[in-house]
Amino acid sequence: MIEFSSLPKVGAAALAAFLVVGSTSVQAADVTWKMTAAIGEGSFFYQNFMERFAKNVDVVTNGRVEIKPFGAGVLAPAFKAYEAVQDGIVEAGHSTPSYLVNQDPTNAIFASFPGGMSGEATLHWLYEGGGEKMLQEFRAKEMGLHTMVVGVGTSEIMAHSNVKIETVDDLKGVKYRTSGAFAAVLKEKFGGVPTVVPGNEIYTLLQRKGVDAIEWSTPGANISEGFHEVAPYIIMPGVHQPSFVWEVFVKQDTWKEMPDDLKALVSAAAKLTTYESFTYFGDKDIKAMQDLRKTKVQFVNMKPKDSEAIRAAGRNWAQEQADKMAKDGKDRMQKVLSDYLAYQAAWSENSGYLVRDSKD
Repeated sequence: MIEFSSLPKVGAAALAAFLVVGSTSVQAADVTWKMTAAIGEGSFFYQNFMERFAKNVDVVTNGRVEIKPFGAGVLAPAFKAYEAVQDGIVEAGHSTPSYLVNQDPTNAIFASFPGGMSGEATLHWLYEGGGEKMLQEFRAKEMGLHTMVVGVGTSEIMAHSNVKIETVDDLKGVKYRTSGAFAAVLKEKFGGVPTVVPGNEIYTLLQRKGVDAIEWSTPGANISEGFHEVAPYIIMPGVHQPSFVWEVFVKQDTWKEMPDDLKALVSAAAKLTTYESFTYFGDKDIKAMQDLRKTKVQFVNMKPKDSEAIRAAGRNWAQEQADKMAKDGKDRMQKVLSDYLAYQAAWSENSGYLVRDSKD
């Protein structure tokens, strides 16, 4: 039995539809989507986001909607999930706005960027502060897609590294596997050398010293990849990516063709997946950190002033991109950025009552 008090707020229509559907016998799917991924099948992300979403959709819709997930490279390359959906190769995709920053820097705000909000604050901005609605409007207008947030992450490990990084000066000339806004900030502000490769290529690249450092995800995800086995240093804190956002998207026409009751239920399943995966990340992260401390890897905490320099550089970069777009007559990024920063400021100024379970 599912207790509705344990579900996230999804709206009366969704719950009413669930009660109706849940009382009927299991039937053949009314809607079937093949969903391509930006990550490999069997990876931490794939299991925690894609497979969880597919299962939640099946349960919440009582089998009326079937999601068939496929890992990167099966139906489309890792970085081509958005295009595969737009081109009609596959009905749905799961990826992160981080991979679209070069096409439009507005994506960096939704993906998170150096100087951005924590995962906790990001969740609130998306679902209560209107962030997901802004993302949906952005995707609909610019890409003809309907999107739903399916996955918000905790802070990442800044780097598994073959070199010791304590200050921003240490970033100069470092060959660094990264993506999104940090790739631009690293290159433009600190003289680093960013390179972007899919997740399933990172271990070998790091092991063979094809790069000096890599960032991928959180401790819970990274330990499963074994990066600590091939690089002697773990650099913290993860100011380059204080949180991250992933999304599931379909064509607007695909979404419009779906019955309204199923739209509500699939949206509920997306939100449920985000909340469940977020707490799963946090739990696995803490356990992973315990295990990593038992290995030979050395933890390196960047000096606070240098971490803050990266945060400031990230915010400056975002504003510079918004200014460039405004000069071209596009004020969209500035509107999103202003909303995001205002929410971040309100959170920072008014969250002092919260207890933080940290030794630092």
